[in-house]
Amino acid sequence: QVHLAESGGGSVQTGGSLRLFCDGSRDTHTYSGYCITWFRQPPGKEREGVAAISPSGLRTYYADSVKGRFTASLDSGKNIVYLQMDSLKPEDTGMYFCAADVQPCTTSLRGDYPYWGQGTQVTVSS
Repeated sequence: QVHLAESGGGSVQTGGSLRLFCDGSRDTHTYSGYCITWFRQPPGKEREGVAAISPSGLRTYYADSVKGRFTASLDSGKNIVYLQMDSLKPEDTGMYFCAADVQPCTTSLRGDYPYWGQGTQVTVSS
């Protein structure tokens, strides 16, 4: 079982930044065996993958809509995955979730992830 807890969401204006945290420190094992993917669900829309990081932390994958603005990183010692979000836009608004899977990350940012956090809200105003 993997327990994930997101935090770091909030309200910012266009162009602002936020740093999200996906905390797995509750578990005794590390993220070393899991692909961690960040998803978001805008109001009234389907959930979409925005970024993923490989178990080693050496490979990252991004949706075209966030490339160059979002950066995923891993602190394996703390069992925390970060999502640094810069140059935020109103269309980045949504509930952000992190999810874990032992299957390799995919460039499509899709998959049947068995482990999910509860989400953290991000609101970007114009």
